[in-house]
Amino acid sequence: MATFVLVPGAWKGSWAFEEVVPLLERAGHAVHALTLTGLRPDDDNATVATANLDTHADDVVRYLEHNHITGATLVGHSYAGLVIAAVADRADGRISRLVHLDAFVPRDGDSWWSSTNEYFRAVAVAGVAGTGYAVRPPDGGSDDPRRRPHPLASFLQTIRLTGALARVPCREFVYCSGWEDRTPFAGLRTRLLADPEWRVHDLPTGHDAMHEAPEAVAALLLGEGTADASTHTRQACP
Repeated sequence: MATFVLVPGAWKGSWAFEEVVPLLERAGHAVHALTLTGLRPDDDNATVATANLDTHADDVVRYLEHNHITGATLVGHSYAGLVIAAVADRADGRISRLVHLDAFVPRDGDSWWSSTNEYFRAVAVAGVAGTGYAVRPPDGGSDDPRRRPHPLASFLQTIRLTGALARVPCREFVYCSGWEDRTPFAGLRTRLLADPEWRVHDLPTGHDAMHEAPEAVAALLLGEGTADASTHTRQACP
């Protein structure tokens, strides 16, 4: 039995994976879908204003420790690629597999702001105008009424990595090719295809693959029917 810990991207909570969770559970695995600080319905303004990337990484590390989780497959969507990278760097070997689901794969000193493209920087600038500390969900691209303003500080804080995440046995990147007019991940796909330490998959979906194609996402996480773009396969990956 595997243990999956699912971390949502910006503006979303655990519900982002609601169609994937039962598919993984039906296959006999333990699944934990998280909501990060500042994205919970009862978080007050001060909590949202002070939540940053470190806060979100600490959320996940504490969850792993509290629930005595080891050997986890840690999945991060979009912004949460930064979060899971920070977690893997701090989690003392609790992570056996990282899956960056159409998500950032940072290097030391990167941030969401430095890693994204001009389209999403403009979204952030426009979205923060109302409060100065929280970025409202962008118009279009999702009809999910549960989306919440996202803490600006988590977009701006740079990540600090010691190199420990390189010891995670299996590292995978999933590129969603169905939104190439706006994706910030095309260059990242090219970079990781050239890196033998990474396994790269392509999915022909938009960014919210968990909603558009939950069966395909679950199959990829389970190591079934994946579409590999990479010629590199690490032995520890399914």
